[in-house]
Amino acid sequence: MIRPVSDFSKSVGELSRFIGVETKFDLQFTGVTSDSKSVIPGDLFIALPGAKVHGATYIDDVLAAGAIAVLTDDQGAKLVGSKLPVILLADPRRVLGDICSWFYNSPSSALKIAGVTGTNGKTTTTTILNQILTFAGKSTGLIGTIGIEIGPEKISTSFTTPEASELQSLFAVMQERHVSHVAMEVSSHALEARRVAGTKFTLVGFTNLTQDHLDFHGDMNSYFAAKSKLFTSEFSELGFVNIDDAYGKELFNKAQIPVISLARENRSAQWHFERAEIKPRGYSVAIRGTGGVLIEGEVNLIGEHNLDNILMAVAMASEFEVDPIVIGNSLKYLLGAAGRLESIDIGQKFLALVDYAHTPDAVTRTLATLRKSVDGRIIGVLGCGGDRDKTKRPIMGRELLAGSDLAIFTSDNPRSEQPEIILKEMVGGLTLGENGAVVVDRREAIALAVANALPGDCVVVLGKGHEVGQEIAGKKLAFDDRIELARAIEELA
Repeated sequence: MIRPVSDFSKSVGELSRFIGVETKFDLQFTGVTSDSKSVIPGDLFIALPGAKVHGATYIDDVLAAGAIAVLTDDQGAKLVGSKLPVILLADPRRVLGDICSWFYNSPSSALKIAGVTGTNGKTTTTTILNQILTFAGKSTGLIGTIGIEIGPEKISTSFTTPEASELQSLFAVMQERHVSHVAMEVSSHALEARRVAGTKFTLVGFTNLTQDHLDFHGDMNSYFAAKSKLFTSEFSELGFVNIDDAYGKELFNKAQIPVISLARENRSAQWHFERAEIKPRGYSVAIRGTGGVLIEGEVNLIGEHNLDNILMAVAMASEFEVDPIVIGNSLKYLLGAAGRLESIDIGQKFLALVDYAHTPDAVTRTLATLRKSVDGRIIGVLGCGGDRDKTKRPIMGRELLAGSDLAIFTSDNPRSEQPEIILKEMVGGLTLGENGAVVVDRREAIALAVANALPGDCVVVLGKGHEVGQEIAGKKLAFDDRIELARAIEELA
């Protein structure tokens, strides 16, 4: 957990008044965290109930690390006992973000933050927005799946949206380093777990909603309800919504805050494309926005879904008062996010790509996009993650087979499940024939794809994108699709 250099200090008495509880002691604390591994001397430790164990289970660790008090619930208080002073609260998770924001004097209020949610496109949209803002001379921050950036500094992260204590500390660091604008992904898990509570977004955006995370949310209505929470006055006063998406159209009509519509071709939308001509490696675009603004330029990104991502990023940059001419000039320099249709080119005569597509819709869109751009065959490699939504496995399998000339089914992150069982669920009911193969080992599957590629073909390895590990039976092994794809190509050269 990265922390600000500036000194922060609050008293338990001040905290008690802020959250409305009584305490029998008063101490000064100089930090706050809910991560037992991040505790440093002087911290208030907030012990939360977890999916497997309660945070207070680690009381001896946080005591040794220098925590001076614990805020927790009844279960946590029993685990803490008399080892540290306890502030008792029925539901500490509910106020964690607010407490952390309060402790750092509401740092998000001093930043211009764009929060983007949706199933697909969050990473690319925020990455593109960050690049446009940087091109315009802004001091920027980026928070999302592929990591955190504070200006030129890059920091790895375990979550798309960091836990509340880490997030508010991160905002405080950005504030003291004079960051002005932040592009941030907001996951549905983060909204449900209130990780972004206490955050004030200048703008929020909705890309789309397709099947994913139903192991967590249960059904699509609950998934949509979680995403919709971002479009309330608790978080922002202005939203941007892609109304080409059915759920986006519903959100546009029901949002509790003013929203601006975006669409690829629907010219009744406030932001839309007047032109998007396909070029060999991208598009020539003309984007019409609010107030009649027209932004034109060349984009070196392939895929119709990237048109949606660009449109959202451009609209948000315009709302941040970036000059339309500057936005247009920046378009030709934009790069996609790591692991998003990322090209692996070491001189081979076929196209080799790695993409993060790990939902049925993303697989469908990616393969359809490549079909329009590739003259030869499409050879797709895909697996499904273990311990996650099982209902999407047969759908993803069907879409891989339908969209590829050669479909290779393999392992993703099997986690605690048997990869053979996951693959059986992916291909059950399908007739593979000569255009399908099941290869459990992902490295071997990638090698098979490359071995079958002819000049003009496209090999696309789907599902893991930027990830640099593969989780098998509780162990995370080093594995990067980009490295494996390059290695397989080199071995056949």
